[in-house]
Amino acid sequence: MVTGRRRRGNPDDLPLLRRARDRMDREYAQPLDVPALARTAHMSAGHFARRFRAEYGETPYSYLMTRRIERAKALLRRGDVSVTEACVQVGCTSLGSFSARFTELVGQTPSAYRAAAHDGVAAVPGCIARGLGQPVRSGEAPAPRAALA
Repeated sequence: MVTGRRRRGNPDDLPLLRRARDRMDREYAQPLDVPALARTAHMSAGHFARRFRAEYGETPYSYLMTRRIERAKALLRRGDVSVTEACVQVGCTSLGSFSARFTELVGQTPSAYRAAAHDGVAAVPGCIARGLGQPVRSGEAPAPRAALA
């Protein structure tokens, strides 16, 4: 019988998963992949990916890209960094993939985001701005519209 509750694995995995998540938060600009993160959590890559998704509701790659887009947004708000420079500084190797993911999460292209006015953000304390700057979770990206027939 299936209940509405999510199936959880070993509760001892949680500190290990947090260790890998913290590594992604710290080393977002480094080349990180699931096998390397799994080693941080002392798990196989498959087990790590399944457990991470079960605990955090997204894949490790999705979490890492969300962190990278957050940092890119901060760089682009300053206005002294090009889109390409921001892409490289946050650890993305493909400008096309970076732009597509940025647009998907934020709801506008990196160039449009960079060109927009961000005057109100400067007055917000950093601890609050981080929460507001999280793509998707902050509700920035508009809901996809249904295709008109």
